[in-house]
Amino acid sequence: MLREAIATGDTIEQAKEAACRELGVESYEAEFEVLQLPVKKTFGLFGGSPAKVRAFIQTSPADAAVDYLKTILAYMGVSQAEFGVQEEEGGALISISGPDVGFIIGHRGETLDALQYLAGLVSNHVEDSYYRITLDIGNYRQKRKETLEQLGKKIAAKAVRTGRNCSLEPMNPYERRIIHTAVQTVEGAKSWSEGEDLARHVVIGPVDGERPQPQRRSKGRRPEGGRGNSRGDRGGRPRGSSRPRPRQGGEAQRQQPAQQPPAQRRDDSQAPLYGRIDVKKE
Repeated sequence: MLREAIATGDTIEQAKEAACRELGVESYEAEFEVLQLPVKKTFGLFGGSPAKVRAFIQTSPADAAVDYLKTILAYMGVSQAEFGVQEEEGGALISISGPDVGFIIGHRGETLDALQYLAGLVSNHVEDSYYRITLDIGNYRQKRKETLEQLGKKIAAKAVRTGRNCSLEPMNPYERRIIHTAVQTVEGAKSWSEGEDLARHVVIGPVDGERPQPQRRSKGRRPEGGRGNSRGDRGGRPRGSSRPRPRQGGEAQRQQPAQQPPAQRRDDSQAPLYGRIDVKKE
């Protein structure tokens, strides 16, 4: 992308400085084209013309992204950030360093990802072609990559051992690619993505699919149809239970049958079968 400015001045140097101020760059960053030489006035009063200079700079997609980030960080209160640009095939890696820039990373890199996305949109408008911007602070991307690789291998090994699928938390496309690559190194494991938009996540499972899992019996309970599977089978109350005590008072006493005195009790074992028969003596 070409940016240019045309300025005038009493001398060529003054015209160059005016053009650079309009572009917002230093004089050594721009290239110049002299459009008109200055002409002195006759007798210092009549005629004459100022010098006219055209200044221009070639802006790359990475430079446009850096300019945008400088503006955004200034609004965030970061004025002493330094930017390093490393050109890559089809994109660039922009590293930010400086005091108190760690908060830009955000929770699990969410703020850093948002700035990276916006900077990528700005860079793609420079040459109307896809240009990938990777934003990094304090080598956070490399550390995050190593963590995700370890996570992917660990979950893949677990999926092969247990025969069950495991879903990970939602991730951006860059982090999902890291997981997929790590899972491919574990024999017998595979991975795929599910969900839409912000809920899209990686699922890791065995290559042959989930294996049927045995049903677990809950502790303290016997299966149906076995011995002693109900309270009625034992003919009594469950172990540890006790008969509820009646309440104290008149109601409990009314419910209890009246007891006969010991002297008036009848011995039923000595009674005749058909009742008592009295024989009259003559």
